[in-house]
Amino acid sequence: MKDTLIFGFKWIKFKIFAKHGRGQGIHSPFLYQLICDVLHDSTPFYAWEDIEKIRLKLLQNSDFIDVIDLGAGSKKTNTKQKKISDITRFSSVDKKNGELLFKLVNYFRPKTTLELGTSVGLGTLYMASPNSKNTVYTIEACPETAKIAQQNFMFFGKQNIVSKIGGFDEILPVILQEINRLDCVYFDGNHRKEPTLKYFELCLQKAYEQTVFVFDDIHWSSQMEEAWNSIRKHPKVTLSVDLFQKGIVFFRPELSKQHFVIRY
Repeated sequence: MKDTLIFGFKWIKFKIFAKHGRGQGIHSPFLYQLICDVLHDSTPFYAWEDIEKIRLKLLQNSDFIDVIDLGAGSKKTNTKQKKISDITRFSSVDKKNGELLFKLVNYFRPKTTLELGTSVGLGTLYMASPNSKNTVYTIEACPETAKIAQQNFMFFGKQNIVSKIGGFDEILPVILQEINRLDCVYFDGNHRKEPTLKYFELCLQKAYEQTVFVFDDIHWSSQMEEAWNSIRKHPKVTLSVDLFQKGIVFFRPELSKQHFVIRY
């Protein structure tokens, strides 16, 4: 109850002080374009409805699976066995933020995307759907959850998803050795400060000027807020955007170092 109240207070504070919801007053042409063409683009895409049909099916699945959680766990469910419906409801990306991931990938056209935390694969599908030439590497520590995700990938017929099962400490270095560079990274598998910063630094080794990093639940806990503050202040980060549930950072040298809190 206490955590819920604190989180609710953070949300109210965000809504009061967040600005630039439609791009007004933004002097950065890059960010203004991002707000107009991505954050507030209301164009529907063909894949969204199909992905949401999978979500609905998962939400109706009351089967239990054994769950391995190497991260901070869930504030809603923290048991070893969980219903597939609960995992979908509490641990997978919601529709609004799934569409955001889709629009970011569609806008920046990455060729190599990495997802830390597959869950049941909805976020993965949102990132893999805009462009078949975008290879999405996704890591999930829990074999049973990864199995559900892989079934969804097969049902969707996606050939550009590379699914890896294991802990991030084990699998991430292997993937980074296999690829030349990272165009996009979605951090959504460990909501603790030190691991988040560790994986950020590891991925930074394969980042370049055009890379986009997206962080999930940046206000989920004090640890995540501390991690987010450290990341956005990193010398290589030139522009950071706080959307409350998501944080986005860019490394483009032509951008002046700024931080924005945007209503989304």
